[in-house]
Amino acid sequence: MSPNGSDRSSRRPMRRKLPQVLTAGLILATATGCTYKDFPRLGMPTPVTEEAPRILSLWQGSWAAALATGVLVWGLILWSVIFHRRSRTKVEVPAQTRYNMPIEALYTVVPLIIVSVLFYFTARDESKLLKLEDKPAHTINVVGYQWSWGFNYVENVPGAGKDNAKTSKDLEAIPERFRKDFPANANGVYEVGTPGERNPQNGNPGPTLWLPKGEKVRFVLTSRDVIHSFWVVPFLMKQDVIPGHTNAFEVTPNKEGTFMGKCAELCGVDHSRMLFNVKVVSPERYKRHLEDLAKKNQTGYIPAGIEQTPHEKNRETNNL
Repeated sequence: MSPNGSDRSSRRPMRRKLPQVLTAGLILATATGCTYKDFPRLGMPTPVTEEAPRILSLWQGSWAAALATGVLVWGLILWSVIFHRRSRTKVEVPAQTRYNMPIEALYTVVPLIIVSVLFYFTARDESKLLKLEDKPAHTINVVGYQWSWGFNYVENVPGAGKDNAKTSKDLEAIPERFRKDFPANANGVYEVGTPGERNPQNGNPGPTLWLPKGEKVRFVLTSRDVIHSFWVVPFLMKQDVIPGHTNAFEVTPNKEGTFMGKCAELCGVDHSRMLFNVKVVSPERYKRHLEDLAKKNQTGYIPAGIEQTPHEKNRETNNL
């Protein structure tokens, strides 16, 4: 058989497989269930807080930068393959180029520029997202423990007793720099979750954290045992819950509904059961829920976490 005949026969199986490959690619592209409205978010859920679009914008910008870099690299590869492929008539080794300083400087400087730009926007948005107001409308101490969550609502709740948040022994683990922003005479209520608990409305596992729509909430994150991570998926952000170190951030929910939350840090054997729900309701319904907790005698506060070490207290005091 001639070489040309051999080439034609070797190409036929590839031509037969091409429709199958294209069909498989089409199925993979359409089987995700995403609509054209979901595509701009690039896999992110719909934001439900006023702060989340900033995170989504950073995510989209990172994808755009990665795509531009990929197109450049793929283009250079294809250009080399097409225009610098070996000729059938010439077998000699092409001219070798070494110590090309402009090219070497280019592939050193360009990655540094890319990383610097990404670092700038990340640092800018992180500083904005972690900025705390002097007096948030609501403060909730989120307590992580193996294997569920507790929520201390630091509020002035009618019928909640006289356990003042600023002097409560259960909240001594929270540094003064956070406790000073607690409402005056806050005699709050709490909720303690278990892994087997379920939301009565949708049956999702874990306790339910209630939040008011349109009002800023500060989360003060503490742990009673190991490192956890507080992640409400449509908030588009998460933060570590560290024993002996208190973290905090603020959000303003802007969409009512019940959303999924989970621990995003591998914290032990039942880590996968550390689930919870976030229910965003009207401010009036939120107040009624806190009053319902008071009627159930869930008044005062559950222990917030492990007491901070002197070194950690000193470091945080110096940063005030």
